[in-house]
This record gives sequence, structure tokens and C-alpha cells, in this order.
Amino acid sequence: MKALLQLLQRHKAGSGEGIYSVCSSHPLVIEAALREAQRREQWTLLEATSNQVNQFGGYSGMTPAQFQAYVTDIAARAALPKERLLLGGDHLGPNAWRSETAAVAMQHSERLIHDYVAAGFRKIHLDCSMSCADDPAVLTDQVAAARAARLCHVAEKAWAGAGGEAPVYVIGTEVPTPGGAAEGLHELVTTSPAAVTTTLETHRSAFRSLGLDAAWERAVALVVQPGVEFDNHKVIDYDPAKAAQLSRRIENEATLVYEAHSTDYQTPAALAALVRDHFAILKVGPGATFALREVLWALVAIRIELGGDARESLKEAVLSAMRREPKYWKPYYRDPKSQAFDLQYSLSDRIRYYWSVPDVQRATAKLLEDLSQRGIPLTLLSQYLPEQYAAARAGSLTNDPRQLLLDGVARVLSGYARACRPDAAVTSTC
Repeated sequence: MKALLQLLQRHKAGSGEGIYSVCSSHPLVIEAALREAQRREQWTLLEATSNQVNQFGGYSGMTPAQFQAYVTDIAARAALPKERLLLGGDHLGPNAWRSETAAVAMQHSERLIHDYVAAGFRKIHLDCSMSCADDPAVLTDQVAAARAARLCHVAEKAWAGAGGEAPVYVIGTEVPTPGGAAEGLHELVTTSPAAVTTTLETHRSAFRSLGLDAAWERAVALVVQPGVEFDNHKVIDYDPAKAAQLSRRIENEATLVYEAHSTDYQTPAALAALVRDHFAILKVGPGATFALREVLWALVAIRIELGGDARESLKEAVLSAMRREPKYWKPYYRDPKSQAFDLQYSLSDRIRYYWSVPDVQRATAKLLEDLSQRGIPLTLLSQYLPEQYAAARAGSLTNDPRQLLLDGVARVLSGYARACRPDAAVTSTC
């Protein structure tokens, strides 16, 4: 993590640089992130969440070690340099086991942290902000900090056993809901400077009580609410004026920046303003898979225009899988009137949990194979994917379904890349 430390040190010195973190287990999203970073000579920061990847497999079916091998294999097959890849763990703590007692949830969390660090993840978000089954509805800062320090102690021991670069830590008790808000949004209240001070003081004290002074020096970021969020249908855009006091507060800390979650669907200008205002780590997840789904749906429409059966399409395979197993979307899509629409088009993109279902994988592979063999007429490319059509006509993009998918994701990530390093060189690829 020396590269990340050096980048954040440059930001603190006034360079204006930042880094964006892509949180996804989809192979095309991961490959697009690696390619975009290579084009711009940036580092790729990929993160997995405790729900997505854990010692029991998570919804991706992968342990931390398996996810590390999976990402490394994608990089190798795409001939992309794995030495420019940074791995992080997001929301590592009791989140996946909130229905258990605190004792059980923390025991699982300790194993989770150990396995992430042992597998080579070195950016660790210690998130103990949520209540467990026998906790009060809202945890005190002291309890959250004590639990975070306990997990940090486990991480330090795991690093001592595994070797390699020392882990860096992200802390914060005002953590947005992973994957976007479940409720409708109206207006957000930004974190107050006083809350920042309380969080830092309680965590610093908790770390020191366990002899973790050296680890505290590697705390690089604090998760706060800068006033950005999205729900199923709306996006709350960043307002620099509302976050001005929060932005100035972190300037008092010699080594810390802010980490901004739920930045999906922010405009490129808003992303640039966030980095400028010391939210130097930007998280993106559903926004990338939403873009992937948009291109896939366009390819489905093209295949139907070419004589495909809509009843046997990828779209029907995905929707059937979602209806068979509704646990990943039912708590989020509560309005019966919009439920059918939200299954496909919600900004929270719960559809992302279903791309690894075997039936869906087979349908995806068949769609891409059919279109690769038949070819996509330029007329239909123009009709359904006009941006990719323009790129193909300009010679900067190959009219191939897989390349179209990578391009769709890259268009989202390019906004993050420019915000984090607007002067980066860009290498053209087709």
C-alpha cells in the first residue's frame, strides 16, 4: 500500500490527486477497471465487501483468497500488470451477521479480517457502525471504536504472519448504506466537524488502549457523509457549499483524507469537486454494473431485431432468476407498483447479485457468442448504442459485443479517473 500512501500524501501536499475504488465481482467490470487504469497510468483499487466475499463465500461464492486469485487471473488473461493492482476490503465488520448477537458477529468478523489480510488485501475498512441482535438500536461512538480497534488488532497479527506491505486502515461511524439507500431520499445532512472530531478521538483512544499506535499511523481515511447518495430512482448531487466546513475540518489532520461512499451516478464535475474538497477516495459499485446492464439490454434488443426469441433472451433468464430467489431485492423494492420496473432499472441495481447464477451465465455467453458470429450491423449499433457507434466509426472501438460491454463500463469509470487525476496521459485502445 506504499503507492496509496504516497498518493494520499501528495494530495495532502496540494496535488489535488485522488483514487477511485471499484467494488464489484463481475469479471467484465474488473477487466474494464484494470484497462481504464492502464490507459491512464493509474493504480487500480478493487474492493470486496463483507457481504460479497467472506469466509463462508458471500453472495459471490468466493472467500478472500479465492477472490484474490480470481482478480489476478482476470489481469493475467487480459495481459494487464497485476503489480499495479491494489486490493481492499470494504465494510469489514459485523454487517453480514447483524442478525446474530454481538459476540457471535464479532467472532465471525475477526475471522473475516484475518482471511482478508492473509489473502493480500491491504486497504481495510473497519466498519463496526451497525447494531447486532442484542445491541441497542444505535451504537455509541465508543462501542463502535472499541470493536474497530479489536478488529485492527486481528489485522495486525494476520499481517505479521503473512508478511508483505503493512495494511492501511479506513475508519468511520457515519457510513452510508452499502449499495445505496433502501428508502426514498429527500435531503441529506452532511457530517458535522464536531462528529469528525469525536470519531477520530474515540478511535485514536481505542487503538492506543490495545497498543495499536503504529497501526493508527496507518489510518489513511475517514468515511463521512458528504451529502451524496442515491436510492432506487433519485440521486442527491454533491453540493460543495454544504460540505465546506466538513472539507476544511480534515485539513487539520496531517495524514487523513475522507473516503466518499455512494458516489455512483454523480456527474464528472461533482466527482472532481469531491476530490478537490479532500474526499480523495471515491467509491463506485452499482453505477458500474448499472452501465454493464444497459449495454447488455441493448445487445438483447439487437439480437431480437436479428430474429432472436424474446422469450428465451438473457433478459428473461435474469428476471426469472430474480423472481425465483428474491432475497437480494425484496427488502429494497417495497412498492408493488414499481417493483417490476425496479427489478430492471433501479439505480440501486440489485440485479448485480444475479449475474453469477449459472442459467444467467449461460444466457450471457450465448448472447455474446451469437452476436459475435452474426456481427452487429452498424445501423442497429447506432439505434441502440449510439455512443459506441460513434466510437466504432471513429476507429477507437471494435464493433464486438464484449468490447462494447467493456466500453460501457469504462465510460462510467473514466469520469472517476479524470476527477482523480485530470492531467493523466491516456493511451488509446480499441
